[in-house]
Amino acid sequence: MSLKINSWRKVVKGLVWAVLAILLAIFIIKIAVFEHNYYNEKEGSERAITVVETEEEELIEVKPTETEVTEYVVAPDRPRYLTIEKLGIHKARIIPMGVNVNGELATPNNIFDVGWYEASGLPGMGGTMIIDGHNGGPHVHGVFKDLPLLSEGDIIVVERGDGVVFKYRVVENKSVLLSESDAYMSTAARSPEYGKESVTLISCTGEWSQSQGTYLSREFTRAVIAED
Repeated sequence: MSLKINSWRKVVKGLVWAVLAILLAIFIIKIAVFEHNYYNEKEGSERAITVVETEEEELIEVKPTETEVTEYVVAPDRPRYLTIEKLGIHKARIIPMGVNVNGELATPNNIFDVGWYEASGLPGMGGTMIIDGHNGGPHVHGVFKDLPLLSEGDIIVVERGDGVVFKYRVVENKSVLLSESDAYMSTAARSPEYGKESVTLISCTGEWSQSQGTYLSREFTRAVIAED
């Protein structure tokens, strides 16, 4: 009699565990379906501020202190600060950058700094500087969030390490699809006006792609040295 009771209890226990396993599997499937539908719904929509621009980066969202900005030093011939009064950018630190593992322009970890591509031009040397910056971080907008607002004639100011200031006049500001942005880089690396020193500012813009983990466009702002 005791053996029959124990056997019955084992059967019931097995059924309970089987039911729990089925319920857990259903729950996991529902979560997966929900996430899939959610990401499809968000695909191509305007990026939410809480989405990280790239998963690989640990972005700093705290503005450098006045002391940190003042004490930032570069070589005399290197770009040190970027100022664009129209966008409320005042002496953003210009950090020397290279390319990442994917061969793409790297950007600073702090979303309030901008990056100067070291293989591009130097201020006052007649070439074309390439400077990029973040659109935003996980919680706040970045230094170049409003870059699309610049228009022809607006002024971009670059201060060199030796304190010499260079002013550049915007002549072109355009959004380029991500799929076409690599090809456009050869244009961005040249002056829009032959023989004139220039600077090109680059940032992410446009609609956010959840599946690709990036914006679907790049903003290119091109400016030439301003006449005194």
